[in-house]
Amino acid sequence: MDKVKVGIIFGGTTEEHPVSVKSAQEVARNLDTEKYEPFWIGITKSGEWKLCDGPDAGWENGGGRPVVLSPDRGVHGLVVLEQGRYETIRLDVVLPLLHGRLGEDGAMQGLLELAGVPYAGCDVSGSALCMDKSLTYLVIRNAGIATPKFWTVAADDTIDPGLLPYPVFVKPARSGSSFGVSKVSRPEELPGAVETARQYDAKVLIEEAVEGSEIGCAILGNDPDLLVGELDRVALSHGFFKIHQESNPEAGSENSTFIVPADIPVESRTLVLETAKAVYRALGCRGLSRVDMFLKADGTVVLNEVNTLPGLTSYSRYPRMMAAAGLPLAEVIDRMILLALTGKLQ
Repeated sequence: MDKVKVGIIFGGTTEEHPVSVKSAQEVARNLDTEKYEPFWIGITKSGEWKLCDGPDAGWENGGGRPVVLSPDRGVHGLVVLEQGRYETIRLDVVLPLLHGRLGEDGAMQGLLELAGVPYAGCDVSGSALCMDKSLTYLVIRNAGIATPKFWTVAADDTIDPGLLPYPVFVKPARSGSSFGVSKVSRPEELPGAVETARQYDAKVLIEEAVEGSEIGCAILGNDPDLLVGELDRVALSHGFFKIHQESNPEAGSENSTFIVPADIPVESRTLVLETAKAVYRALGCRGLSRVDMFLKADGTVVLNEVNTLPGLTSYSRYPRMMAAAGLPLAEVIDRMILLALTGKLQ
């Protein structure tokens, strides 16, 4: 039986580049090469596409052949360029392991749609909707699910610091991880926090702080057939939760640990799971996503954000929650590919 030809795209030009490479490295350790023939497509920080042997150290500065994903459906995959000649590689499916802008926002998904190549994860509209947190909140509110109170600040706009109920969080509206996020406790801190966020996105989101435990829910599948991992809870020692900001995240966070399964009451667990699935459906998610929520002291649930291509690194929350539910990363990858090819988990 022929192996499934899988294009695995990683790297990218944004601040999420190192995280994406680590996700690809973990996928490489868990991909069943008896079933799949991987084609590793690394995007350098400067935006060059390279067909390489894998995501190990040196791929970006050493070998690799120039490659493009062709939007021509007759090619249905890659065009490899070398010494004035080219060859084509037909792909059966693509795993886009790109986080944040230009990977998780619908841009890569749009290229794959043009190419006619099946791919894992959310489609163009779901990716774009979840990437812009202000649009996410508008849709979710319309679905009757609670979100933080929020304000948006467009490019070159200003907001009166005296109008806000402190503390607030200031963040890029369309960015990943915790890059550019600040907690603001006093009006005089607001302008600096807005400028920090604008280093990553011209559109800035300001959210009223929500008092509660941060709970994550890993979801795999297409509606109505959804598989969920064990919930996790972010336990903070101080400050606020930041991810991928440490110099050595593999050694753990400086201010947070993850409790899996989340140590919350059974009725709260049920509410969080049902809310997460309702969010997933309302936003048109497919394939996989991690839905992050706040569980307040009164037992109510408030959406935090949705990650449509969550990290798959050795220390990432999504694979940890799935593993706790009995689904190791190798099986998660299998099901991601199956969903991309057939639309069904089994």
